[in-house]
Amino acid sequence: MKVLMLGGTEFVGRAVTEAALARDWQVTVFHRGHHAPPPGVTALTGDRTGGEGGLVALSEGSWDLVVDTWSGAPSAVRDAARILNGRAGHYTYVSSRSVYEYPAPAGLGEDGPPVSGASPDAGGDVPYALAKRGGELAALDTFGDRALLARAGLIIGPGENIGRLPWWLGRTARGGPVIAPGPRDAALQYIDARDLASWLLDAAASGLNGAYNTVSRPGHATMGELLDSCVRVTGSVAELRWTDPGKLLAAGVEPWSDLPMWLPAGELHDTLYQGGHTKAYAAGLRCRPVGETVADTWSWLCGRGGVAPHRPDRPPVGLDPRTEEKLLAA
Repeated sequence: MKVLMLGGTEFVGRAVTEAALARDWQVTVFHRGHHAPPPGVTALTGDRTGGEGGLVALSEGSWDLVVDTWSGAPSAVRDAARILNGRAGHYTYVSSRSVYEYPAPAGLGEDGPPVSGASPDAGGDVPYALAKRGGELAALDTFGDRALLARAGLIIGPGENIGRLPWWLGRTARGGPVIAPGPRDAALQYIDARDLASWLLDAAASGLNGAYNTVSRPGHATMGELLDSCVRVTGSVAELRWTDPGKLLAAGVEPWSDLPMWLPAGELHDTLYQGGHTKAYAAGLRCRPVGETVADTWSWLCGRGGVAPHRPDRPPVGLDPRTEEKLLAA
């Protein structure tokens, strides 16, 4: 297979690139040149924010498969799809379950209503949900039944540049009492970037099209299993202090941002952690144990001196140490 990876130097894009190389596929990476691509690829440079003029490097060549992880203005997906039309066999767009109208009820499948107002022609600063839905529409407009829409949920694993799992690993590695948001058995739903990458390549090679919720089953892991794994792999003497969600909320602790991956029971938890998953599983999606994801992420993080990369368009995450001290003392 000849693969064109739009991006391919960080996190999900890099996971896809490395998975394709491991299959001995021919990989071309189109990127802005800010980070070095994996060895063994053909590298093309350009800037998708520059409109069609930034895509000159894509004006020649042909590929069996295009994988696109773009999360900005949908017009960038539109322009890439159009310039590649006729020279690419299949277009996979890594979308998000955020494209569903909020709140999404537990178990919502791919036929759930998407957000309205998304346009494939939208440029500039577009809200995330509208940007992803607009990107979907742009891919469909050009590639039709040769477009695969992978609606991922929370993505973690080696290479993460958002900071969620790396923050928990760093915090537990420091040891001492650690605020752990209860309950221990709170269900998580996510996907390891490497499992997502493997499924994307298999699905595209099989000619799958349309939308798939690419997430684990709800409860594939619990908050307790995740944090216990963090303590274990870091070899620390951290003491998890399981804390009632009500106490955390009353203290002004923000779910998802202050305590990454934590969501108290309610609409947002059901929307992000109770999504339908059966269609992707029936199409071969498999998710590795949480302990493996945590251990591999820690190994990768240690190889970087303990400092994870961070996307400049995303705010930093993690609980302020002073707030944690107050909660522990209360």
